[in-house]
Amino acid sequence: MKNNLHVTAIQANLVWENKAANFKKFDEVLRGISSTDIIVLPEMFTTGFSMTPARFAESLFGETYQWLLEKSKNHDAAITGSFMCAENGHYYNRLLWVQPDGTHYIYDKRHLFSLAGEQNHYQAGVSRTTIQWRGWSICPLICYDLRFPVWSRNWQTSPFQADNEAIQDNYDLLIYVANWPQRRNHAWKTLLTARAIENQAFVVGVNRVGDDGNGIYHSGDTSIIDYAGEILQTRANTEGVDVAIFNREKLYEYRNKFGFLTDIDLFKFYM
Repeated sequence: MKNNLHVTAIQANLVWENKAANFKKFDEVLRGISSTDIIVLPEMFTTGFSMTPARFAESLFGETYQWLLEKSKNHDAAITGSFMCAENGHYYNRLLWVQPDGTHYIYDKRHLFSLAGEQNHYQAGVSRTTIQWRGWSICPLICYDLRFPVWSRNWQTSPFQADNEAIQDNYDLLIYVANWPQRRNHAWKTLLTARAIENQAFVVGVNRVGDDGNGIYHSGDTSIIDYAGEILQTRANTEGVDVAIFNREKLYEYRNKFGFLTDIDLFKFYM
């Protein structure tokens, strides 16, 4: 178990629908990264936020998994980002978390962005994923999920279980990978801070920067926020790498001092 967790956030101008170019871009960035525990890439980091999965989707263990596994081994770190995945006749905006020994976890985006017609091309996810990594509990989500606080709620007991099957579903770190446009960046920045405050958790929101293939500009605003809602780092309008060190002892001292999570309303969530 590590008391201090090193997290590396990479904000990049993604090359539209060009996997090879994006792999090359991140290859170059990653060569400059030293010791870390987690590397976070943006949503659909191989293509940009494209509605053409029939052309670019791949299997779970395709080239994106293989690339992530290589980088994870090279850096002895977990690495994550989302990509277009094809499975059982459906397409998913799937976050893939890969660890150096090949252990992997997936999270399929629950809230599909209807303004862009994402629901017409991808299948919605049905469950959250909580990952245990180096003594930390981590919940990764994707972009539009940020607008729906119930989905990210740091439950003391899980509302997805039967009445007599309450389980622990707490996390220490909440991660969002995104392609969130500049014209709504006030919501992005505000909601990331809100998620940190209400869940008493560290929050890392990694966004892309630059114009996408539809001419939509992204200012990035990748943000690293602590459990009290204090912004530790933020980056706007430029590509770059930000590194933060999170202290687990300070997190739990704060939760013990301000026990707001013990006062939450319990409820059931049905789908």
